Amino acid sequence: MANLLELAKEIVAAHASQTPMSSQELIAEISEVYATLQAIEKGEVVTVEKTEAVQEEEPVVSKRKAFGKDKITCMICGKSMKTLARHLKTAHDLKPGEYRKRFGIPRTQPLAARAYSESRKQMAIDLGLGEGLAKARAARGKGKKKG
Repeated sequence: MANLLELAKEIVAAHASQTPMSSQELIAEISEVYATLQAIEKGEVVTVEKTEAVQEEEPVVSKRKAFGKDKITCMICGKSMKTLARHLKTAHDLKPGEYRKRFGIPRTQPLAARAYSESRKQMAIDLGLGEGLAKARAARGKGKKKG
């Protein structure tokens, strides 16, 4: 019994060193780990119950720090980049809308660094892309009025 209790204590101490826990959580985890170790020693099959389904994890960085001028930081993993949409899909299998909902980000907030958005906007202006769009809209508007 003492060996199992010592082992449970070491396991919980290792977990608690990486995860902040209240005293009640520590006590509950020690008893849970101890009971699991006892069951394993007796040769019983141990099943893990998922009582806490999908717990919303705290963001790695605050919303304020996540959206910078030169970079945007993923609130899930803390990685910084110029634009977030591709990273969300490849690294976390999330759509931008799901990410926004998860962290309460408004739809008006772009998921790209401000400097990146500004440089892309300036490039579009320099290439005259806005003028072509305006001409196309005007032509389309004239076509609808005739029909």
